[in-house]
Amino acid sequence: MSSLLLLLLPLFILTPTTALEFRYHRNGEIEKYLRDISTSNPDIAHVYSIGRSVRGQQLWVLVLSLSPRHHSIGIPEFKYVANMHGNEVLGRVLLLQLIDDLVRGHRNKEAWSVQLLNSTRIHILPTMNPDGFDDAGTHCQFSQGRFNHNGVDLNRNFPDAFAGKRQQGQFVEETQEAEVRAVIGWLRSETFVLSANLHGGALVASYPYDNSNGGSEQVGGASVTPDNDVFVHLAKVYSYNHGSMHRGDSCKDGLSFNDGITNGYQWYALKGGMQDYNYVWAQCLEVTLEVSCCKFPPKDQLPALWTENREALLAFIRQVHLGVKGRVFDSFGVPVQNAVVEVKGRSNICLFRTDKHGEYYRLLLPGNYTFTVTYPGHQVLTETLDVPHGPDRYSALKHDFLLRRAADNSTHYTPTEFSPTPTCNYTLNVEGRCGAVATPTWTGVSAALGLWAALRFLSD
Repeated sequence: MSSLLLLLLPLFILTPTTALEFRYHRNGEIEKYLRDISTSNPDIAHVYSIGRSVRGQQLWVLVLSLSPRHHSIGIPEFKYVANMHGNEVLGRVLLLQLIDDLVRGHRNKEAWSVQLLNSTRIHILPTMNPDGFDDAGTHCQFSQGRFNHNGVDLNRNFPDAFAGKRQQGQFVEETQEAEVRAVIGWLRSETFVLSANLHGGALVASYPYDNSNGGSEQVGGASVTPDNDVFVHLAKVYSYNHGSMHRGDSCKDGLSFNDGITNGYQWYALKGGMQDYNYVWAQCLEVTLEVSCCKFPPKDQLPALWTENREALLAFIRQVHLGVKGRVFDSFGVPVQNAVVEVKGRSNICLFRTDKHGEYYRLLLPGNYTFTVTYPGHQVLTETLDVPHGPDRYSALKHDFLLRRAADNSTHYTPTEFSPTPTCNYTLNVEGRCGAVATPTWTGVSAALGLWAALRFLSD
């Protein structure tokens, strides 16, 4: 009997048996918790660091997915980021509770969790500013800790699409804050499709753009993206699944937001914000979620605040399955990187392009859309797709684009980028810290396409 107990003891040590406590965990406790979850659930969880803070604290991320250590073809990448401002702390608690909820749900084979982890790769960064948290005061609105250890507001430190050429040239990556460099590197290592960063001090879902240079993006006091309809939908998904955000005035501070959402610029202009950087340079649609009227809510309010936010957090993740996803293949049936995938009527500052796996993801509301795909040495391909609502099925519409080689004397359509800044960064998807790509889930389809393309090539 004693031998059996010794064999079973590690299981009792490694497998959490009680719900996560509602309190503000220290940075070291968060690291331990993430490591414990990863160790206890290696089939669905993996912990990694994207870099260090100014003081040298690791920025830990936990991935939850059926393929936690590497990307799988056709599985979208999603992320949540919290505690960008060190004294806005509820997001830390919510994301730890979300991890606990997802893991327990999957362990208990609850359909909502199983379907989500089967279809999505979820990255969770509970604190982007651990140094600021260490210094944070507990006042509801006015306290220290907002900035990083160098006294810099991290949400004003990203390259800005509307800064202009002279100012844009000043954004040298080595001179940016360590935490910002870590996130930029993170965005280059994964093809994130959808993201939200959690703040505090208000109750509203804010969406890009946060800034403007007075150009065509300005509409009625807002700075509007080409994907404004999608952003409004994403913001409303959170606000209407939240316990009170959709009411628009729950904080009783004189501010009122219709439907509990706002365009970032229309609320207040912000230069160097993270959500604009995600959208413009990383092809990742990100919104900012202000999840509590008080920046540092009292501990006894945490259970109720989790209840208010739980369904909103889950519903927002499911929106990563909006629209269309697939791959672009050249005339030999080989998936190609940097093929331009444009949607008619959506002129992005930086064009959406395929990643190193030849994949593209476009978040779109249900409807008919005309796609134009361009790649050097190949004919321009235009197709119209009828896009259904994907989140209920946990999958966007799957559609691959098959290119035909161009005749040597043919003319080619050259896509034009609307770019107020000098360059668009396409150095995404370098081999990163998060692991290699998984064996493609569409391998059989790709092989068949390759054979078909080769036969067509010989007949051209």
